[in-house]
Amino acid sequence: MDTPITGRSIIISNGRCGSTLLSDLIHEEPDTLSAQEFFMSVTPWARSAEVITGAEYWAVLASPKPELATLFRIGLPPKEVRYPATGRWAGRMTELPRILAITLSKLTDDPDTLFDQLAERVPSFGTQSVARHHSDFLDLLATLTGKTRWVERSGGSSHLAPHLLKGFPDCKIVYLTRNREDTAKSMSRHSSFQLIQLRVEFLGRCGLDPFRVTDADDVPADLQPFLPHRLTAEALRERGEDMRRYLGLCAFMTSQADQALADVPPEHLLRMRYEDLVADPVGELTQLGEYLEFPEAAQWAERVAGRVVAPARKPAPAAA
Repeated sequence: MDTPITGRSIIISNGRCGSTLLSDLIHEEPDTLSAQEFFMSVTPWARSAEVITGAEYWAVLASPKPELATLFRIGLPPKEVRYPATGRWAGRMTELPRILAITLSKLTDDPDTLFDQLAERVPSFGTQSVARHHSDFLDLLATLTGKTRWVERSGGSSHLAPHLLKGFPDCKIVYLTRNREDTAKSMSRHSSFQLIQLRVEFLGRCGLDPFRVTDADDVPADLQPFLPHRLTAEALRERGEDMRRYLGLCAFMTSQADQALADVPPEHLLRMRYEDLVADPVGELTQLGEYLEFPEAAQWAERVAGRVVAPARKPAPAAA
């Protein structure tokens, strides 16, 4: 008999704020599934109010994510992708199923086998809302990996906050933030966030999603070189040199999360700051573990806190 799921939680953040580290530390709690980048892997589908079959749902999870395929094509895949070099799709990464890129590969050294186990069961899910499918999928993933609770964390999920809060009203919410300047600087160096910023700029300027453009003539001339099939690594890197783009992206994402939390206040909410985590890792992690109902929260915090390291900073210029 499948073990009942005792806890469901979602970490919301702008990304580049220590959220991956937090997920990796949660992975060390033996009864907890740390589901990384699941909701971002299915964007913009996470917003969907569709009612679909299990087979239709699995077809999306087993399909490649266009944004990631683009980054593989230009040679800039994010370092978070952990799919093994010996895996079934290793020679054709532009076709890699989205659920394998990070979510499953962070859980096991043999993500293909876990993928096959899911392929046998997910298509039999009933006809239901996408949000319900997501919850059932995470429950199943926890069960297959021998866990009793799950914590989902996606970098950049702030802009999904309105949909996550409405679609998962029973989940505990952790809202992780970091000061805007440091977050923007980190985003500007990360290919996934360079692509997210480009997508937001397309939508803001011409109301078009570059990954769903059917006629390039509808796109302003200066944006046409950034359409997915024309994009180059050099062009994407060059965009990372303008910090204003990423400060604006941070402000946009933060405003979406803050407004969502005001509009749909969750029943359970824990706010965390990256700066506090670095200053007092044992205290902050103990508080998090207790909130997530880890059975030995203090011991878990003591065990993993040494992995929290303050980011290196360039020394200030010497006085003249």
